[in-house]
Amino acid sequence: MASASAGGGGGETPLVDRCIDAAAGGAATVEAWRRQRRSLERLPAQLADALLRRLAARRLLFPSLLEVFQHSVEEIDLSGHIAVDAEWLAYLGAFRYLRVLKLADCKNVNSSAVWALSGMSTLKELDLSRCSKISDAGIKHIASIESLEKLHVSQTGLTDNGVMAISSLINLRLLDLGGVRFTDKALRSLQVLTQLEHLDIWGSEITNEGASVLIAFTSLSFLNISWTRVTCLPILPTMRCLNMSNCTIHSICNGEFQVLIHLEKLIISAASFGNIDEVFSSILPSSLTYLDMSSCSSSNLYFLGNMRNLEHLDLSYSRIISDAIEYIANIGMNLKFLSLSNSEVTSQALCVLAGTVPSLTTLSLAYTKIDDSALLYISMMPSLRILNLSRTCIKGFMMENSVKVLSLSALEELKYLESLNLNNTQLMDDVIPPLASFRALKYLFLKSDFLSDPALHALSSASNLIHLGFCGNILSTTGLRKFVPPATLRMLDLSGCWILTGDAISAFCTCHPVIEVRHELIQELQANYGGTSHLHKSSRQPQQVKAKVAKSLAGPSRLADICFVDERIKYSKEEMMELQHQAKSNSSMHVAQLPPELRRSV
Repeated sequence: MASASAGGGGGETPLVDRCIDAAAGGAATVEAWRRQRRSLERLPAQLADALLRRLAARRLLFPSLLEVFQHSVEEIDLSGHIAVDAEWLAYLGAFRYLRVLKLADCKNVNSSAVWALSGMSTLKELDLSRCSKISDAGIKHIASIESLEKLHVSQTGLTDNGVMAISSLINLRLLDLGGVRFTDKALRSLQVLTQLEHLDIWGSEITNEGASVLIAFTSLSFLNISWTRVTCLPILPTMRCLNMSNCTIHSICNGEFQVLIHLEKLIISAASFGNIDEVFSSILPSSLTYLDMSSCSSSNLYFLGNMRNLEHLDLSYSRIISDAIEYIANIGMNLKFLSLSNSEVTSQALCVLAGTVPSLTTLSLAYTKIDDSALLYISMMPSLRILNLSRTCIKGFMMENSVKVLSLSALEELKYLESLNLNNTQLMDDVIPPLASFRALKYLFLKSDFLSDPALHALSSASNLIHLGFCGNILSTTGLRKFVPPATLRMLDLSGCWILTGDAISAFCTCHPVIEVRHELIQELQANYGGTSHLHKSSRQPQQVKAKVAKSLAGPSRLADICFVDERIKYSKEEMMELQHQAKSNSSMHVAQLPPELRRSV
């Protein structure tokens, strides 16, 4: 493996990746090479890190195996591994060249366990996020690691005393204390950390008085004080990213003199304002590229003014109305992401945006009142790659002079459209065929009360489709069996297609093994086929439904002529589920009611 990496340069070559994959092939393979300690000690750090990551991902890593890596590995990520405890840390503490150790969400790591890390001289980054058993006692051990530059202890059991102990780590550049309920007193003790660039203290108990000490951090570029009582910030000239979500904001640059800060990213989701224009007047308009105002109560967008370098704008769940769209259009030249979901915008408002957002790649209009008339305006956004139209009034057609015109065809103008979400719309089978001609489309999500087999079959010619969501539609077992998926398809989500049987799903999976199918019956199928050959009861349809399906399929007519909507009307979803329940239990109920002498003959 070492020789294979010689010409590999920066990343892992295919040959190296195959070697690593073979070495992590299974427990027997690991046991065969683990005794070659001398060879492993000479393994380059890059390869040792990759091998250990692969072992961890495949759950082949155990405490004593760590010992063979202690002279080579520099980065370890065991986040979320519940098995990690004091025994694991005892081995990790002996690593001579370890620079990064991530133990986030390791629920069994406690304060006594981190004693093993005391005094490590090479460790630069330690992540103990959401390790709830870490308390002030544990921080005293961590405080002895003088080399630390990044420390993550969010949502741990620290108090003011533990936070104050961190002040001895004078080389810290990043400190994440999110969710730790410390006070102004503890924050003042951290003023000695003059190299701090990133400070995350969301959910703390600090006030405006405590926030005033932030001026001591002369290199601070990232600050998260969301979910706090802070309403005013001092002048922080080096700050580039600010998160004040769920705060009441009066000023982000409070001082005697008017100063413009070069803020690049501002997240103020669900925030309220004293005077929103005054808040934004402290920001240099040309510097801001990212603005998240989701769930804000303000409907005024006048403050956008000259923010012509804005690339990301999130106004979802806001009170924005159609009249305010003009402000977006004025600064839309560089906009790449725009979310107006769950707002009051209408189709006519999008007319204002048409032609003003040439760089827009992602647009979300989910949960709005837009209808098919908006599709023409959307088609004038030439760079769109991701479009979310779920929970809208889209039907897929419009009536022009009593003629039905397929409106989805307008989106064919979007040459780069890769993802289209039309879940929970009013689409019908006959409006789906135009989607198959979208040559760049890779991800498509369709869900409607009126979609059935013909809609699925129309997508067989979608040449680049990778992921197809067809959830909750009226798909029959015959319809699935006759579906010829695109050659590129790798994921078919049929969740909520309640007419399907387990046999039909199993047959489809057998015919198309490269496609991952999602459905409520999949887990039961895997269990049954893994341990028994018996058919699962959930795959049986009620006799009444079988009779109606048989009647519909009888005769020479093609499948496309079958009206599945009529079936839906005859049986509501609730009635169908009730019938399915009865079908499952009928046989066992009848047997249970028979006298014992008759049960043997059944």
